[in-house]
Amino acid sequence: MPAGHSPSIRGRQLIAELKRLREAAQLTQEQVAERLDWHQTKVFRIETGRTTPHPNDVRLMVELYGVTEPGRRDGLVQLAKDARKRGWWYAYRDVVPHQYEIYIGLESEATSVRNFDLASVPGLLQTADYAHALIQGGPQDLDDEEISRRVEVRMIRQKILDKADRPQLWVVIDESVIQRSVGGSEVMRAQLHHLLDVSEHPKTSVQVIPYRRGAHPGMVGSFSILGFHQHTDLDVVNVETIGGNFYVADPMEVLPYANSFDHLMAEAENTDRSRIMIESALKNLT
Repeated sequence: MPAGHSPSIRGRQLIAELKRLREAAQLTQEQVAERLDWHQTKVFRIETGRTTPHPNDVRLMVELYGVTEPGRRDGLVQLAKDARKRGWWYAYRDVVPHQYEIYIGLESEATSVRNFDLASVPGLLQTADYAHALIQGGPQDLDDEEISRRVEVRMIRQKILDKADRPQLWVVIDESVIQRSVGGSEVMRAQLHHLLDVSEHPKTSVQVIPYRRGAHPGMVGSFSILGFHQHTDLDVVNVETIGGNFYVADPMEVLPYANSFDHLMAEAENTDRSRIMIESALKNLT
């Protein structure tokens, strides 16, 4: 099943362009709503991503903003159509929370992924058996079917690493990740071998922070940072909690995570020494 394009990315691009055009036309959100005979909060909801605009609404907005060039106008309308398309993950909506859907959509078109994990292997690098054991031992009481479907989602997510234009992946993990036996020794052995295998790819970097480093910024919790090629697509941070995923997109709120990740990379062993640590953990499995 192909990863496809991300409606979330298309939506963010559309929002940024509509807001820029409105400001260039020197119109307030309220003035736009009044002139188009809309509810006074409709433009606000569109520009904040609370509502995905219908292509017809976009056509009216760009005409009001003075966009007369057919190619540009049609391009924005097409962007609105693309933003409303359903991604592959829609088929798993019964087991995928809405916030996680948003994250998967963004991840599917990211050009870079920076992952820090404190207690488990990042989802993009998990084996199916490891993922199954992790989800089964998680905070939610799920039946076998729900667990299997969540594992499927995780495995399909990983297909972004098979693309010709796959993202650059930087992974930093705490030593506890390679020392904790998730799913038993056989499952963990396969997982550690997989980590070693994927770390050989030139666009995947895996680093381990050893226990001896003591306290570090990542002890607050795991997070990931998604980067994008388009200048209108700012970095997004995803944080997974017991209550579900939430993401941060405001540049000032993203900055502390980016700084912390740089610090974590400096605290971690380099990739060669990290491989030695993983190999040592493999030998110590019973």
